[in-house]
Amino acid sequence: MTAAKGQSTGKEYDDIPGTFVFDADRSRQGYHLNMFCMSLLKAENRKAFKENEASYLDRFALTPEQREAILKRDYNRMLELGGNIYFTAKLGATDGHSFQHIAAVMTGSTQEDYAKMMLGGGRSVEGNRSKSGRDAAAKTAPRRGAAKRAARTGAKSASRPVAKRSKKTGSKRG
Repeated sequence: MTAAKGQSTGKEYDDIPGTFVFDADRSRQGYHLNMFCMSLLKAENRKAFKENEASYLDRFALTPEQREAILKRDYNRMLELGGNIYFTAKLGATDGHSFQHIAAVMTGSTQEDYAKMMLGGGRSVEGNRSKSGRDAAAKTAPRRGAAKRAARTGAKSASRPVAKRSKKTGSKRG
């Protein structure tokens, strides 16, 4: 089962900042949370939920933490507690919010700023790379000055593979 908040489960992807990977453990943990969200596909369930949210949640075997996250609309916490982003989006839609609005809330920005960031290519990897990813990148990064030395000596730089051309089509292939 997934570890408590702030604890590692010992999986290689635990160290990705701000990310809760939806794996088999998290799926089991969030089963009832996700079933609640999927129940909102039916109009009669959305109506019942909006009439009395706390009472409606009694239909599901939620943990107290999951229940609290739902009532507070804490989407990041729902994901941490086993929620699947596509299922939890049903709750946002029930509240009349777009997926973009939910994503903006989850990143702590306005919808306009979130849209600009995504249109601009998304978040920078700097500061958002996992510790293991940073370590791997440091090991594979070319040494400082390697490209200049290669240019000076006529050698191929290890940091830039040369594309080969197909004899038949003349197109580049990696």
